[in-house]
Amino acid sequence: MSLDTGLDAHADPHAEGLGLPQGQDGPAHGATFDSLDPATGDVVGTHPVDDAAAVDAAVARARQSAGWWAALGFDGRKEVLAQWRGVLTRRIGQLAAVVHAETGKPHADAALEIGLAIDHLAWVGAHAEKVLGRTRVSPGLLLSNQTASVEYLPLGVVGVIGPWNYPVFTPMGSIAYALAAGNAVVFKPSELTPGVGRWLADSLREVVGDRALLQVVTGFGETGAALCRADIDKLAFTGSTATGKRVMATCAERLTPVVIEAGGKDALLVDADADVTAAADAAAWGAFSNAGQTCIGVERVYVHEQVYDRFLAELSDRARAVHAGNDPAAKLGPMTMASQVDVVRSHVSDALQRGGRAVVGGEDTVGERFVQPTVLVDVPEDSLAVTEETFGPTVTVRKVRDMDEAVALTNAGKYGLGSTVFSAKRGPEIARRLRTGMTAVNSVISFAAVPGLPFGGVGDSGFGRIHGPDGLKEFTYAKAVTRQRFKPVLNLTTFDRTPEQDTTFATLLTALHGRASQLPKRPRKPLRTRKD
Repeated sequence: MSLDTGLDAHADPHAEGLGLPQGQDGPAHGATFDSLDPATGDVVGTHPVDDAAAVDAAVARARQSAGWWAALGFDGRKEVLAQWRGVLTRRIGQLAAVVHAETGKPHADAALEIGLAIDHLAWVGAHAEKVLGRTRVSPGLLLSNQTASVEYLPLGVVGVIGPWNYPVFTPMGSIAYALAAGNAVVFKPSELTPGVGRWLADSLREVVGDRALLQVVTGFGETGAALCRADIDKLAFTGSTATGKRVMATCAERLTPVVIEAGGKDALLVDADADVTAAADAAAWGAFSNAGQTCIGVERVYVHEQVYDRFLAELSDRARAVHAGNDPAAKLGPMTMASQVDVVRSHVSDALQRGGRAVVGGEDTVGERFVQPTVLVDVPEDSLAVTEETFGPTVTVRKVRDMDEAVALTNAGKYGLGSTVFSAKRGPEIARRLRTGMTAVNSVISFAAVPGLPFGGVGDSGFGRIHGPDGLKEFTYAKAVTRQRFKPVLNLTTFDRTPEQDTTFATLLTALHGRASQLPKRPRKPLRTRKD
């Protein structure tokens, strides 16, 4: 997704535009745009280009419903979300058809994406109160006359800017968690998948009626910019690093906090004792599924020299066994954003020109709409195919002498989203050494499917978390409360405090913490004498 200010929105592999510069005129009132089938170019639907006034109106409607929604409490919200979950489950085929039409991904993959989103929706309903509800906190011995508690309260209205590559699962990682926390949501889907956003809002409306709990605004860059500048309490953005910086700059105009889930260049590491067949299968799925249009997809592989040849042969066989197309046998769909084909082509071309080899695929298999799986070897580490997010069905494979080298090469990149390790004995150990927000051991992308785990990265992959308890807290603010139960024996918060009370305080403080503050004495090492 991109959110570009004054730039072409389609320059971003995540394809979401943000931003006419301030003062530039927006679209004419009543303007519309078409969403297209990326495999054929046929028109799928027509949608309004919402200007700043329309966005502000949507936020205002959401604000009116936010109070009602928060007042329902955890049990009331849980019941509504359960009913919505039922609607999504019963009509999963209909929603999958919309996803297929707007993204080109196979129906089965679309249904899988929706199913995972439904599972997350169930988790937030069941766990919101436990994570966010009022919890007692020890006041400490010095304030034993007080009770202390903390709870996490809804912010109000949350803006969500979602991507096209997983137009249900990814934005629902923010929408569902924001709703469960008690917020109303204004959702700006990608201009490539507006129909999916409308479908989600309409399905929730079947449960809540005319309550403006989930508002959808559609359009291009200026619509996203308007949402950033609107009267929202937080913005959740998924997209590229460059666009994330523009989002932050725009939101900073109103001091609106943001959570940024940016791009990745995820690596898969294969140790000498790994199950090579399973690793090759995981690498193929991670690299090629959804035509490689996955922020946590596998784009780099580092393989121990002892199993390199076998792994490369098995991965190559799997790459040749699947193809992208519009026919029933195709496992991969088209590139959803046409301009991304040029990015993939440039990365492959750069790799080959700099000494790399295409074991499978190559420049000739990068078509106008479809890109076939490509496996590259001997690619320099400073080439585009290794350093920049390709967002296509390509993968580089490099031989390493050991996992120390593999870890060093993985951590050398600027991104730090996800990673994968295949190792029989050292998987968790290697995983902890990787500078990424998430790591799967002996599987691929599994962390995204676990609702209770946080999802997010470090470095140029962004900050903040969706999913899990962290994702629920991301859309709240912590409210701390203390209450005096009885008058203190030693009142220190008064101008009537006496010197005797100060002395008593110092004595108590020394008794409580004085000994702990003394560092233990280390035994002296004997001096080494020089022998001449």
